[in-house]
Amino acid sequence: MKGFIQLLVILVFCSFSNTKAQDIDFDYNNISKISDSIKVQNIIIHNLFKSQIIAHKDNIFDSKMIVNNVYLPHKKIWDSCYAQIFGDENANRFNNEEGMIRWNQTILDKNRSEYIERANIISKININKLFKKNLKRFNHLVPYQPNAKISILFTPITGIGFGGCDAQQFALELNNKSIDIIYTLEKGLPHELNHLVYEKFRNNDIDRNSALSQTIDEGFACYFTYVFFDKKIPEYEAVENMSKENWDWYVKNEKEIFIKTKSYFSDSSGNNPLLRNDKHKLFPDAPKSINYWLGFRIISQYVKKYGSDSWKDIYKLTAKEVLEKSDYEKYIEKL
Repeated sequence: MKGFIQLLVILVFCSFSNTKAQDIDFDYNNISKISDSIKVQNIIIHNLFKSQIIAHKDNIFDSKMIVNNVYLPHKKIWDSCYAQIFGDENANRFNNEEGMIRWNQTILDKNRSEYIERANIISKININKLFKKNLKRFNHLVPYQPNAKISILFTPITGIGFGGCDAQQFALELNNKSIDIIYTLEKGLPHELNHLVYEKFRNNDIDRNSALSQTIDEGFACYFTYVFFDKKIPEYEAVENMSKENWDWYVKNEKEIFIKTKSYFSDSSGNNPLLRNDKHKLFPDAPKSINYWLGFRIISQYVKKYGSDSWKDIYKLTAKEVLEKSDYEKYIEKL
């Protein structure tokens, strides 16, 4: 009898817990108040996630909303970026109305509670205020204004995180598990703003697709973040939010890293150990991306040689010029 009573209590508790869990849903009223898009200076931010959620309200899927409010406002991010980076086998999910409707119809079926949590986080952030604050500081430091189109969205396959294929094809993937939304917007935004501006100058470099160019691009964005916060954050935090232990590993292996990756500087395939150490395992113990750290170190060496404001030179130099002028290779030889 005692066992039966205990079982009954457990069943009642479970039933209560399930009911409570089912009661948790999107705050549709709050989400409806979010602007479809925001314009801050030359940057347009599309809150595509808003319509991706509202389209499911009252368990009635609104396919027209997906087409008109999700697909068409930033058609380029779907057609030209996602459809390309995820290959021909996935392109039909992104580059046509029918494909977009199909995956959006079922996107909330799995991990709904996770999507609710992520939507709640982004809903509480004043995106307009955040961008205005960052752009004011950015414009104080950099004499070039970023021009971009950014979408905050859910996607069936994650891979961009916070970034994109070019300044007009940028995205923040809310359902990307590797993204800390608050940290990414507060500390990662300066990094991405610098990418947007540097892209204009980098495109003039005939070797813009080389591994060295991508290394300088990422390292420069990291160094700019360090400057943006008045160098009050540690260097390691500015580089992929590393820990001190991560940083120490790179410093210990700095000479070997440069010697072993130098031969890939001119490679433009994008598939090499410098850019894809996660795949090639040239340094299997490396805790973060090698090219981010190496680029940061090259630019740090440049600034050490030419003065605290000399990082501004990087915008107008090719990647090869940055490496040569920095004397980083001479620095390595002395280690």
